Amino acid sequence: MTALVQSLARLGPRRIDGAWLAAGLLVAAVALLDRAQLAPTLRFALDALVSTAPYIAFAVLLLASLRASGADGLVAEAFKGREVRMVAVAALVGGLAPFCSCEVIPFIAGLLAMGAPLSAVMAFWLASPLIDPASLLITAGALGWTFALAKAGLAVALGLFGGYAMMAALRAGGFSEPLRPQPRRGCGCGASPLTGRPVWRFWREPVRRGTFAAEALANAHFLLKWLALAYLIEALMIAYVPAETIAGLVGGAGLWPVVLSALVGAPAYLNAYAAPPLVSGLMAQGMTAGAAMAFMVAGAVSSIPAMTAVFALVRPGVFAAYVGLGLVGAVLSGLAYGLIAG
Repeated sequence: MTALVQSLARLGPRRIDGAWLAAGLLVAAVALLDRAQLAPTLRFALDALVSTAPYIAFAVLLLASLRASGADGLVAEAFKGREVRMVAVAALVGGLAPFCSCEVIPFIAGLLAMGAPLSAVMAFWLASPLIDPASLLITAGALGWTFALAKAGLAVALGLFGGYAMMAALRAGGFSEPLRPQPRRGCGCGASPLTGRPVWRFWREPVRRGTFAAEALANAHFLLKWLALAYLIEALMIAYVPAETIAGLVGGAGLWPVVLSALVGAPAYLNAYAAPPLVSGLMAQGMTAGAAMAFMVAGAVSSIPAMTAVFALVRPGVFAAYVGLGLVGAVLSGLAYGLIAG
């Protein structure tokens, strides 16, 4: 017994994960306040997780393979060549880069420090949080492939829009010194996407096999906790939020529902993995397709980790441009998808 106590003491206090804590508090609140709704809520969330499980498994294996092989280092190749070409390639690569909103910050800091044009960096910066292989699969599972592929295309379009707008501003004499005058600091993700060449047969090296296993476990836990929380919120939203309330705010045709969805989506966003099931619930209650797209695009640009790191990294003018281009792009994306979806 003494040995057990000593072992536990060495472990020290563990930090409670916020997503699991929030999910537990939601379940406890339902159990205390509306016990009859507890079983339907848990059943809804479990069924949704089971239906999404194939997408989660594929996304986990894909992300772990990319990290173990070092393929994320190929992203740096997008920032070589003429500026017009760099913006286009950076937007394309940003839509496919397997970086979370936190990991992309040290990558961008390195690019700016190396002298990469702010226009190309902005294109990558705006496109990257919107979509990646994992969130593409999660979005397809929740909202269908039409919505997921449209979001991927709009991510590239937003990158092009922001990149070329920034290029015009630079040529007019703006944003000459984008970085704040302080040492760069990493985000804690341990990502080093600027170095190394990919080793595609990573399973031959013990260290890379270990990286694959660690990344697979970490990504599986990350996706599971956020999707579990999202499906719980979706179940409660369907149970307690009147459909006419949603329809009154973000339903109907025209510009206003799209603009309002972009403004609401910015502060309300969770992340690229939790948003699709929540948006699915909103669409079931009256949100239009265009408003749903605006909500997701605006939220991706303004996710809390990315916004905090952006503000700490760049000068206020660049930060304002990032936010402004993201919100304008979200509204344009919503209007465009609304036309496509009819």
